[in-house]
Amino acid sequence: MQLATLTARDRIPATYPLRDYVEVGGLMSYGPDFTEVFRLVGVYTGRIIKGDKPAELPVLQSNKFELVINLTTANALGLTIPSGVMAIADELIE
Repeated sequence: MQLATLTARDRIPATYPLRDYVEVGGLMSYGPDFTEVFRLVGVYTGRIIKGDKPAELPVLQSNKFELVINLTTANALGLTIPSGVMAIADELIE
């Protein structure tokens, strides 16, 4: 999280893979929705408990991603986030 603090302090716009960075002052993040990732882990675990062989399970990849933007940081950096980008964001932090 120190990376987000340093980039904000030095006025460097940055994008992060985890929303945690945005919550502590980073500009934006785009990455997998970990609620969905954990759900998939539960599905895999359930299948293994029911007797499926792990080697025979298909490889899954997260297909749900979330975009989080910190508007306070954007304002501090003098950036204007286009309304179209804000419209598709999953969360705006003010």
